[in-house]
Amino acid sequence: MEDTPMLEVLRRASERVFVPLTVGGGIKALTDSSGRSFSAAEVAAEYFRSGADKVSIGSDAVDAAQGYYARGGVPDGSTAIEQISAVYGKQAVVVSIDPRRVYVTDPAAVPHATVRTSKPGPNGEQYCWWQCTVKGGREGRDIGAVELARAVEALGAGEILLNCIDNDGVGKGFDLELVGAVSKAVTIPVIASSGAGCPEHFSEVFHSTGAAAALAAGIFHRREVGIEQVKKHLAEQNIPARL
Repeated sequence: MEDTPMLEVLRRASERVFVPLTVGGGIKALTDSSGRSFSAAEVAAEYFRSGADKVSIGSDAVDAAQGYYARGGVPDGSTAIEQISAVYGKQAVVVSIDPRRVYVTDPAAVPHATVRTSKPGPNGEQYCWWQCTVKGGREGRDIGAVELARAVEALGAGEILLNCIDNDGVGKGFDLELVGAVSKAVTIPVIASSGAGCPEHFSEVFHSTGAAAALAAGIFHRREVGIEQVKKHLAEQNIPARL
């Protein structure tokens, strides 16, 4: 399979990193330049053999969810989510959702799950839903984050990484309304992502929603906040964290 650079990076990382590794990008059925075809499960197998514990599926999960609803909510075994989870178990499949907030005046005017928001829209709208995107957020699809989460759980995903385009990199906290809506809609773990700027944002998302975990990147990479600092704060708030 022609993904040697990424596989090599994964192999080398797994030799030095002793926490679970999740890898994403291109986890789907493909045909290489020699004409050889690989199923999604075979592609995932290469990553697992190279040291990954889980694989993450993004844009393809949106297609899978829309197909699921088009069939009347019936799985058909054709999606990467189904094929990989059938072989390796649900715990091996993470779905990454990239939604953006859409305001509406009347929730009955849209077929998506909406919430009454504490942050009204630019024209005073009192309700919103979250539109799922693909291609790194460049293209929106007519499916909400709540509906997508329910579909991928039914298809066999074992975990959801819930990003938020509106909050990403802002540092003003997670979108609690989004995280709350999605975590209530499914029974699998939801990882809150996008928006953390200080330790208090982590305790806030755990106290206010059903998130199973919370993710941050930039604040740690730039050393604005230390990982141990966050863990200590969580422990002080009686939220379990390994110190």
